[in-house]
Amino acid sequence: MSTDASPQAETSHPASADPRHPRALAPGNLILTVVLSVFGAIVGVQLLATLGVTPSTSLIGALAAMTLARVPLVMFRGFRSVHAQNLAQTSISSATFGAANSLFLPIGIPFLFGMDDMIIPMLIGVAAAMLVDAWLLYRMYDTPAFPAKNPWPPGLAAAQAIKAGDEGGRRARVLGLGLLTGLVGAAFTLPMSAFGVALIGGLGAMAAFGVGLLFNQYADPLFGLDLGSMYLPHGMMMGAGLVALVQVGRTIFQARRTPAGDARATGPAGAPEGARRLGRSMRLGFGAYLVISVLLAFGTGAATHMSPGMLIGFLLYASVAAFLHELLVGIASMHSGWFPAFAIALITLLLGILIGFPPEALVVLSGFTAATGPAFADMGYDLKAGYLLRGENADPAFELEGRRQQLIAAMIGFGVAIVVVLVSYRMFFDNGQTAPIDAAYVAAIKAGPSGETARDLALWAIPGAIVQLIGGSKRQLGILLATGLLITTPMAGWMVAAGVAVRVLAPRVLGPKAKDDLEVFAGGAIAGDALYSFGNGVFKAAK
Repeated sequence: MSTDASPQAETSHPASADPRHPRALAPGNLILTVVLSVFGAIVGVQLLATLGVTPSTSLIGALAAMTLARVPLVMFRGFRSVHAQNLAQTSISSATFGAANSLFLPIGIPFLFGMDDMIIPMLIGVAAAMLVDAWLLYRMYDTPAFPAKNPWPPGLAAAQAIKAGDEGGRRARVLGLGLLTGLVGAAFTLPMSAFGVALIGGLGAMAAFGVGLLFNQYADPLFGLDLGSMYLPHGMMMGAGLVALVQVGRTIFQARRTPAGDARATGPAGAPEGARRLGRSMRLGFGAYLVISVLLAFGTGAATHMSPGMLIGFLLYASVAAFLHELLVGIASMHSGWFPAFAIALITLLLGILIGFPPEALVVLSGFTAATGPAFADMGYDLKAGYLLRGENADPAFELEGRRQQLIAAMIGFGVAIVVVLVSYRMFFDNGQTAPIDAAYVAAIKAGPSGETARDLALWAIPGAIVQLIGGSKRQLGILLATGLLITTPMAGWMVAAGVAVRVLAPRVLGPKAKDDLEVFAGGAIAGDALYSFGNGVFKAAK
C-alpha cells in the first residue's frame, strides 16, 4: 500500500525537489482519502444538523497522514511527503463542506416545505452544482480575479501546519505558540480565526471586515438598530456584489491587453492567459449552471407551475444567482477566510420572491444557490495550501500537476459526500433534523413578497456599491464590509482589531524579522481555533 511508486515523491522537500507529484489515485493515497472522506462527510452532516455549523476538518486529514508517516512500516513511508499530506487534507475538507453545506442543507428546504418528492431530484441537481463549483475554482485559481498570492487564510494555516511538522525547528515553535494561543482563546469563546486572519489579510480589507463586525455587534445595544430587519447587510452585499461583478469583467478585459512579459503578469501562464482562462471558465460555468437549473426545474416539477415566459426568466435568474453567489463567496473567503454563504443565498432568494416566482420555483432557487459557493471557497483554501507547499510556483509544471492531483482528491471527497448524504439524509429528517438556516429560507418563501423589503434592499445597495467602487477590485472593501455585517459572531470585530494592532506594532517592537513569524503564528492561531471548534462540536453533538 504505497502512496506512490516513486521513492523521490515520498520526500518532504517542496516544489522542484520532487520530480513527480504523488498521485491521488495511488492505492495508499486513495484508501486514506476515502476513509478520511467518509469520516469528514459524516461529521459535517452531523454537526450541521445538530449545531448549525460546519467544522474545518482540513487539519485532521493532514494530521492523520503525518501520524501514518511516523509508523515504521514501508507501506506508510509515502505519507512523509508534504504533498501526500496535502492530498489527504484536500479530500477530507471537500467531503465535509460538500456533504454538509452543498448537499444536506439544500435538500432540507423541500423537506421542510412538505415537498418530499423534490428531495431526490434536488439532491441530484445540487450534487452536480457542487462538482461544477469545485471545478470552476480549479479553473479560476491564480487568475486575475482569484490570485494565488491572496491570503486564503485556512489554506495558509493548513500549509503552515504541514510545513512545521515536516521542518521542525523555529518554524515549529512559532506555529506551536500560535496553535496554543488559538486553542486557549477558543476555549474562552474568542474567535481566534478572526485574530489570525487579521495578521495576514490585506490591511484595507481587514479594516473594512472589522468595521462591519463591530457595527453588527453594537448597532442594536448602542443605537437600537436591528440590521437584519432593515436588510442593511443584505442590501450592502447586493450593491457591492453587482459592482464586484463589473470589476471582474473589467479585470479580464484589462489583463487580456497586458503584454505577456509584463511584470504584472501572474500565475504560470501570465496575466493575459490567466484572463483568458478566467473568461472561458466564467462562460463555461454559466452554461453549466443553466443546464443544471433546467434539470432542477423539470426534475422537481417546478417548471409545471410557471408559464413559458416565467420559466425562461427563472432559468436565467437562477443561473445568474448561482454564479454570483459563487463569486461573492469566493471573494469573501479569499480575503477573510469567512464566507457568509447562507446570507448571500438568502439575498438571491429575497430577490426571487420580489420577482414573483411561485413557491416551488423558490424552493429550487434557494437550494440551488445555497449549493454553490462552499465547495468553491473550500477548493480555494486547499489549492492555497498546495501552492505554498509546492514552493509558490517555483516549478510551474509541478504546480499545475499538483493542482490536478488535488482536484482528483477533492472529487473523491465529493463523491463520498454524495453517497453519505444519500444513505443518511432520511435518518436525520425522520428525527426532525435539518440545517437550521433551512427554516429561515422556508419562512421567507411563505411570507411572500414585500414592498418594504424591496425598498430596503435597494436603499442599502447604494452605499454598498459606493464602498466597493472606492476600494477597487484588489481591496474588495464593499464585499468585506458586507461580510462583516452579515456575520454575528460575538467579539470577532475586537479580535480583528487586535490582530491589526499586533500586525502594525510587532515589527516596530520586535524588529523586521517579526513579519516573517507573524504568518506562521497566524496559521497556528487559525489552526488552533479550527481544532478546538471541531473537537468541541463533536463533543456537543455526541452528548
